[in-house]
Amino acid sequence: MSVLVYTESEKGAFKKTALEVASYAKAVATQLGTTVTAVAINANDTSVLGNYGVDKVLNIKNAQLVKFNANVYAAVIKQAAENEAAKVVIVSSSADSKYLAPLLAVGLNAGYATNVIEAPSNTNPFTVKRTAFTNKAFEIAKINTDIKIVGVSNNSFGLVENSGSATTEDFSPSIPEFGVTVESVDKATDKVTIADAEIVVSAGRGLKGPENWGMIEELADVLGAATACSKPVSDLGWRPHSEHVGQTGKPVAANLYIAIGISGAIQHLAGINASKVKIVINTDPEAPFFKAADYGVVGDAFEVVPALIEKLKAFKAQQ
Repeated sequence: MSVLVYTESEKGAFKKTALEVASYAKAVATQLGTTVTAVAINANDTSVLGNYGVDKVLNIKNAQLVKFNANVYAAVIKQAAENEAAKVVIVSSSADSKYLAPLLAVGLNAGYATNVIEAPSNTNPFTVKRTAFTNKAFEIAKINTDIKIVGVSNNSFGLVENSGSATTEDFSPSIPEFGVTVESVDKATDKVTIADAEIVVSAGRGLKGPENWGMIEELADVLGAATACSKPVSDLGWRPHSEHVGQTGKPVAANLYIAIGISGAIQHLAGINASKVKIVINTDPEAPFFKAADYGVVGDAFEVVPALIEKLKAFKAQQ
């Protein structure tokens, strides 16, 4: 009866979130006095999971699972959970996992706690701390069902390396048929994704136009960050909707979030509130974002950002 963890991969490589949920699963397994089994789908090198506490990997290689389908993936992970007699299943808070986890919960008749940020404070009853009200509050939740599903909030638990190795076992679940078929998925391949980024550089209408986004992309490149934008910017067509962050866009839980020329509408703040450190650069000292930020710079972005880029380049050159 091991703790089961679904470790997401893309083009054969494990995502950062996969290593974080593996670390979390190890913490839970230690509390329960059991082992960690990971489900890996079309991953290339599964041995890396052993560095984050996984004892066994159920390695699934199937061409039908190359394109993500929530119903199919939920059915596959359900079979893995039943195979391992798992009572606790750990998933991430990625868009894919948030889609499949409710389906998995129904299939396993399990309770599902989302946005969990810490290891359980108690395992009997199973008690976890999670964020609520768009990250404005914390909730202590108890999962009373026999089987429990935990969705770990991104960048909350962190990566915890363990000395160990994982054995790999081929697993061949039955692949169910569903009415929806994914034909293709288009993704940017040359940029850090918002979901996986530890640093996000975001900008708003204060940039005055799409022609000025070069310095935002340059700052992001220097920091190894993802680029993002406010809703008005994506509505105006200055930036793609895939970069829109906020309550009505993509949620951000980065370690560092830099907002440039964004006033800080409540919907935007709700979507980025889970970020650990927030920095704002704005000419208006009364902008709402300053009340939510950890650090603020009152100044013209067209002066502050280029100066910041030069300072960062000089700092990196000395390393």
